[in-house]
Amino acid sequence: MSSAQLYDTIGATYTATRRTEPRIAAQIWAALGDARTILNVGAGTGSYEPPDRHVLAVEPSALMRSQRPADAAPCLVGSAENLPFDDQSFDAAMAVASIHHWQDPIAGLREMRRVARRVVVFTHDTSDTGWLHRFWLTRDYLPEVANLLVGRPSITELADAIGARIEPVPIPWDCADGFFEAYWRRPEAYLDENVRRGMSVWTTVGPDAEQRAVRNLRADLTSGRWPERNQALLNLEEAELGLRLLIA
Repeated sequence: MSSAQLYDTIGATYTATRRTEPRIAAQIWAALGDARTILNVGAGTGSYEPPDRHVLAVEPSALMRSQRPADAAPCLVGSAENLPFDDQSFDAAMAVASIHHWQDPIAGLREMRRVARRVVVFTHDTSDTGWLHRFWLTRDYLPEVANLLVGRPSITELADAIGARIEPVPIPWDCADGFFEAYWRRPEAYLDENVRRGMSVWTTVGPDAEQRAVRNLRADLTSGRWPERNQALLNLEEAELGLRLLIA
């Protein structure tokens, strides 16, 4: 399934749960430096587009484009791997939580590097230590996520492709953006169908795995096993769960 097809499938409730988290936005916008013209690749509904700069968006999904606010940046149909712009057309190119859906992430990053003088990408470290076994939801309830990572470039390979440095992105406990890891201290949220529909992982692993994970999580919350197992998380203000910025 292409990224456009995936988001045409999951995107109907996206604006209800996926909003700009101000603390993560501040980190992304700081990484953009003094860039005034910005290309947002895989732009979705426009989250994290800086309001005080000139932004042009590229998004393959018609459903996602249709949900962009009226005052959002102009948005073109297109994909990361084939950006229709001349070399160095922008001060910066950004991509937020979309690279894992690109057909060829390395090619997409190199295209961003070609059309912009600076590249900022919000993504995640998919290694065992970086993400898969660090987050309780994947570790204890959804091991199928490991299958989604097969053949995907590592965070190091992604960074090396464009000469990027890697910067950790902590997730606040009350994160406003409902991405997959956002509710790490609010496990009850994952029982909500509307919350899950804003996360592509659930659609990708399929309904059987999803319902089993939800059923087991509900049982562990009811029995008290979840808080007992995850006691160390309960008083944290933010968590390190493998989210990263690539900055080149």
